[in-house]
Amino acid sequence: MQPILSMETMRASDAWTIANRVPGLTLMARAARGIFRAADWPAGTAIVIGPGNNGGDGAALACLLARAGIPCTIYRLSDKASPDNAHYLARAETLGVPILPFAGREADLAAAPAVADCVLGTGFSGPLRGAARQAVEWINRAGENGAFVVSADINSGLNGDTGAADLAVVSDLTVSIGFYKTGLFRGDAPRYIRRLVNVDIGIEQQGQAAAFLAPPGAQPGPGQIACPPGCRWDSLPAADDPDDI
Repeated sequence: MQPILSMETMRASDAWTIANRVPGLTLMARAARGIFRAADWPAGTAIVIGPGNNGGDGAALACLLARAGIPCTIYRLSDKASPDNAHYLARAETLGVPILPFAGREADLAAAPAVADCVLGTGFSGPLRGAARQAVEWINRAGENGAFVVSADINSGLNGDTGAADLAVVSDLTVSIGFYKTGLFRGDAPRYIRRLVNVDIGIEQQGQAAAFLAPPGAQPGPGQIACPPGCRWDSLPAADDPDDI
């Protein structure tokens, strides 16, 4: 059985690991590698990123796609970027990845064959507003047009604890990072997530799990959550990764 964490426990685990075990840039590189390995990415993939570390996962993913010879484009919702996000944006630029503002490029996004949703992370709560809401609407339009949509860590618009959403990205695949979060299974989440995997990137759990994921096909017992169809646990060996991309 795999642990499912609350956002409070996930934040504490992430912070402890960065302070004591693994630098944040390395964790971001591992997260991106897990996302990269989880899907077959076509040429012309669009990566939509916000200013936070969820956007940084997308920028690092773009670096991996570029190194693999898969053309992709980054669409930024903001000129702001967290330090780790900015690091991988600069790296992607040196690798020749086009980095464009999202505003005014919505039609390009809607025509993409695949879209990586890296807009909002698990810490989001409340209704979507502004550019983030517009991005989610256009990502969903791309999905309706046949694009394969992958959400990084959680579908943008979902609450990481409750799974509540007034609007969220509808993903073909969601790649949870580190540990499953309760919001991936509760509330509105089943409406938005078609398939779910988790990638272990070396975050060490600090605190108690909120629940455990029952084995696929098994009836959940006390303190367990049923495994959705297609759900599996993917492990990414740390030794297989460079310190940075």
